Amino acid sequence: MQTMIGVIGGSGVYQIDGLEGASWVKVKTPWGRPSDEVLVGRLGGVPMAFLPRHGRGHVHSPSSVPYRANIAALKSLGCTDLVAVSAVGSLRADYAPGDFVIVDQFIDRTFAREKSFFGPGCVAHVSVAHPTCPRLGAAAAEAARAAGVTVHEGAVYLAMEGPQFSTLAESRLYRSWGADVIGMTGMPEAKLAREAELCYASVAMVTDYDCWHPDHGAVDVAQVIATLAANAAHARTLVKGLPVRLGGDRTPCPHGCDRALDHAVMTAPDKRDPEMLAALRVIAGRVLD
Repeated sequence: MQTMIGVIGGSGVYQIDGLEGASWVKVKTPWGRPSDEVLVGRLGGVPMAFLPRHGRGHVHSPSSVPYRANIAALKSLGCTDLVAVSAVGSLRADYAPGDFVIVDQFIDRTFAREKSFFGPGCVAHVSVAHPTCPRLGAAAAEAARAAGVTVHEGAVYLAMEGPQFSTLAESRLYRSWGADVIGMTGMPEAKLAREAELCYASVAMVTDYDCWHPDHGAVDVAQVIATLAANAAHARTLVKGLPVRLGGDRTPCPHGCDRALDHAVMTAPDKRDPEMLAALRVIAGRVLD
């Protein structure tokens, strides 16, 4: 199988430089259209697809991002590995603005979003005990260090609904839970990527200290934007370093990301809704066919 790298760009990351034969393509899915057209091309000889999570011009709020359509679009284009970039606040003194964090766990506090491709007519329960791919995360960390940024690995991401930032009480609570960074878009994106059997890595770019820090009483949006601009340049360099680290020929994921649906579908074959099955074909065709 050939590797195809999908990149979801977060706040401040709206394009990828250097793609050969690049073109924006429209993709429609059973869950509607994704946040924007998808930029497809090749980088270092490896196929790549880039999708700006909030749309070019930042038109989607964290709650209105069409997460299911985004993951389905990238899956339908042939992506095998998905690197998601996002802006986060730090809940730790040693995770400073400008640092990159490779997330491996999430606490999902979102409540206004569709979180599964499955549902009535075809029920499935997928494990997200380990929601990210260690192999892909390690490649992203290596590429980030090569880009010249400070990288922290093995962090817990608290996903909040937003769009408002935390209250001081919330920020203190999340720190007491052991969360390391806080953001608004990591979930349900990671859950949906797992249902789609995609290797998924979360690269979080620290922009601020949320509001818990005694020297940073509130999130300074102007400072966040300035940090985002610097982070975005590093993120683009990180992406350029992925093809050489992942290679063009892909073997099965050693951590089983591409077999996540084995034994997950619960609905008996004769009870499955045909319309639901048709919609799920691009996501779960391997186990439904």
